[in-house]
Amino acid sequence: MPSLSTRTELFTESVIRMMTRISNQYGAINLSQGFPDFAPPEKLTRKLQELSVEGPHQYALTWGAQNFREALSDKYLHFSGMKFDPDSEIVVTCGSTEAMMAAMMSVCNPGDKVIVFSPFYENYGADTILSGAEPIYVSLNPPEFNFNPDELEAAFKQKPKAIVICNPSNPSGKVFTREELTYIADLAKKYDAWAIMDEVYEHILYAPNTHTYMFSLPGMRERTIVCSSLSKTYSITGWRLGYIIAPPQVIDRAKKVHDFLTVGAPAPLQEAAVTALKFGDEYYKELQKHYTHMKNLFVGGLDALNLKYTDPQGAYYVLMDISEFGYDNDEMFCVDLAKKVGIGTVPGSSFFREPVNHLIRFHFAKKDETLNEALDRLADIRKKMQK
Repeated sequence: MPSLSTRTELFTESVIRMMTRISNQYGAINLSQGFPDFAPPEKLTRKLQELSVEGPHQYALTWGAQNFREALSDKYLHFSGMKFDPDSEIVVTCGSTEAMMAAMMSVCNPGDKVIVFSPFYENYGADTILSGAEPIYVSLNPPEFNFNPDELEAAFKQKPKAIVICNPSNPSGKVFTREELTYIADLAKKYDAWAIMDEVYEHILYAPNTHTYMFSLPGMRERTIVCSSLSKTYSITGWRLGYIIAPPQVIDRAKKVHDFLTVGAPAPLQEAAVTALKFGDEYYKELQKHYTHMKNLFVGGLDALNLKYTDPQGAYYVLMDISEFGYDNDEMFCVDLAKKVGIGTVPGSSFFREPVNHLIRFHFAKKDETLNEALDRLADIRKKMQK
């Protein structure tokens, strides 16, 4: 029989999605895959209900419905003070996962290198390899997940085509400061690299942390590629509405890549989502308040149980230290946690290039009753999980 692709022979299945299946298998509370168990905004779902009858039901423009792209442009103008042309600087994708893949394929050639911070969202390395490029991993050092400036410049000296930055970060919850981003921006300009920004959690922040747009820094608009989506901000992870915002020459290429990957994002969902993109400031204030409440509830419960964790600055994840339980395999710990305690989580090793086996990732985008039940189950963790 013909051989299979060597490019994908080392790929494993998504550990995050695997842990969702294991959670389902054991009836565990799923704190692994990052989706909420509460409803999206009512105005949004009510609009979708209307559109289920009215349409549109056929293809939107391949690179995104006009009014959707215009609404995105207006939203970015409001939050960043910078105007992006909806026709030449925005393309709509099927989720931020496709946005990242299309961005990588638009700028990378086989043999290029791409800097990826570790820990990282599991798709980044795979996207780099699928683009024919080679990842260069740079450590983010716990508990603050700061990078070593010398290590980062050493990576840039290898002349990478791009650096990928998740801000706020999954899985660590790190929010990059303006000073850190300025340092990275200076290196990107010095060594002529793209900055590919994954900003899906830009509105989920915990005081006093604030979000800085890389493209707003001097000289960076022309070399920044934003990959994002509506999934987290509006609690619609299943709608798969993502987008790329980038300079026109990148978007021109990304439109073609996107067309051949997926043709287009769902037309009725784009139409409905325009409603959410036009929400006022009060929505985003309430969103931050809501997530701050969930974070405080969950980490407060971990404190009460004397469990060690890293305190997130943004996003909705907590990395917990499992060293005390005596496991040398964090994936086995997570399987046992689902089976014995009834909690689904993700082994930290799936996010790290370094040999890290003592961390697991929880997410806390859940109703109060879900988080309280999870904390009640975790109260027995030492009795049920010691090796």
